[in-house]
Amino acid sequence: MNSVNKTRIQVLESLIKDEPNKIANLANSSAWLNQCLDRINWVGFYLLEKNELVLGPFQGKPACIRIPVGKGVCGTAAKKKEIIRVADVHEFPGHIACDEDSRSEIVIPLMAGDQLIGVLDIDSPVTERFSEDDQQFLEAFAETLALYL
Repeated sequence: MNSVNKTRIQVLESLIKDEPNKIANLANSSAWLNQCLDRINWVGFYLLEKNELVLGPFQGKPACIRIPVGKGVCGTAAKKKEIIRVADVHEFPGHIACDEDSRSEIVIPLMAGDQLIGVLDIDSPVTERFSEDDQQFLEAFAETLALYL
């Protein structure tokens, strides 16, 4: 990971390390990512409740409130407990279009050990916006955040 992204992780940790409230930490985390990343139109969290992902803190336009596990990019990432990076959402079978301006997406599961907490979801109006470097940074971001949830 490059030095800029290492610094971004350090800033994240400084924002959340002394706050025990999960919602406050998710809110500041989405705001921080919104400042860090260019060419995005939505960044936020969906939290697992029973067998659904429920909208949590985010930055962007109003979003889908509930996503069944296994449906769309978020639900598929949650079911597989794997990062999913989509270059063109129109080519993803079953994509849920909460914002028709979105063209690419990356979803990172938030894990506490082997338990799914929810997902970090980021959309962009640009196709092929998210690189392998972005994925590595966001995976480290999600791992750090999960330590404080």
